Amino acid sequence: MSGANFVSKLLDGVAVEWTVLGDERFLEVANAERRPVKASLRISGEVPYYGANNIQDYVDGYTHDGEYVLIAEDGSSSLESYSVQYASGKFWANNHVHVVRGKQGLNTKFLYHYLRVVDFIPYLPNKDRAKLTKGEMVKIHVPIPCPGNPKKSLEIQAEIVRILDSFTELTSELTAKLTAELADRKKQYSYYLEQLLSFEGGEVEWKTLPEMSLDFGRGKSKHRPRNDERLYGGNIPFIQTGDIRGAARIITSYDQTYSELGLKQSKLWPKGALCITIAANIAETSILGFDACFPDSVIGFVPDPSKTSSAYVEFVLQATKAKLAEKGKERSSAQSNINLGTFEQLKLPFPSLVEQARIVAILDKFDAMINSISEGLPREIELRQKQYEYYRGLLLSFPEPEEEVA
Repeated sequence: MSGANFVSKLLDGVAVEWTVLGDERFLEVANAERRPVKASLRISGEVPYYGANNIQDYVDGYTHDGEYVLIAEDGSSSLESYSVQYASGKFWANNHVHVVRGKQGLNTKFLYHYLRVVDFIPYLPNKDRAKLTKGEMVKIHVPIPCPGNPKKSLEIQAEIVRILDSFTELTSELTAKLTAELADRKKQYSYYLEQLLSFEGGEVEWKTLPEMSLDFGRGKSKHRPRNDERLYGGNIPFIQTGDIRGAARIITSYDQTYSELGLKQSKLWPKGALCITIAANIAETSILGFDACFPDSVIGFVPDPSKTSSAYVEFVLQATKAKLAEKGKERSSAQSNINLGTFEQLKLPFPSLVEQARIVAILDKFDAMINSISEGLPREIELRQKQYEYYRGLLLSFPEPEEEVA
């Protein structure tokens, strides 16, 4: 039986009674126990301290004990996907959340899942600001399936909770598994990076980057004012430091472009050149996937193919990044910066081209695995989230009340 058919059978012929969050037959509003505490006055402990969107701290003591749903009173990070949290056991709630729970006839976890599909915007007095008063909150509609048979109603609610929780648990398990695998691969990569680039005696020559290049130097900054619009808007890629930090090994996209005027005041570096940052995050690297300009906060390295490659130098710089960062801190306590001279004098190990290619091939495989997991993790999580939302829609799409619920 397909998922959709199973849901249809579960809800086949089931009537629904609509009530509101203020209906004391089914719900309890436990706002009176809430208590905000400034961070400086909180006593550290193991009890979660809830704010509008998440757990803000862990404290000693608690305001509530049991199974509750927390609805943002103000400060929800999103209006369209309004902040609704589930809390169980002992917890501390501050005054930025409404605290509610189901009584007999209403499963609190069912209430949590349902409230996640509610459009809260109509209940906000000022539609562009997340301020949900208690007076408005208690008007929010809540469905009670099969109201004439309380036992069957709770069974249906529990089954809906079981199905939706299973998707949440699958997402958590998958996230934990892929995160652990990513951490293992990064450890392996770091190990092999260190081992493969640890040379002894006559295995290598120690050379500077200028000695191994066809071109080496800083990018050129604009001589005109930075905000001169005539410098921009053409079809010449202009790479900024933000495009390099944390970027893929090869830069394939860009946001900024130069005009011909901008190019005249800069320098065009060829595809395949290695870009190296020398400010803020030191020695972040990426290889140009196209001809481009970049500012003087970036060093360009065009390898002499008879001596080395951009890929090899990139891996070597990754292995020495920590030492370079320490040098940057020694030069400036306010911000890590290294000048061109540091890289001009830096001696790096260069074995034969054959050995360089072997090292690059090994490290490329680890890099590809890490990127595959890093890219796959958000995709898998998104897929599971969509599955959850699909079934949540099937299970919680009850016919709307024809008239206002009292």
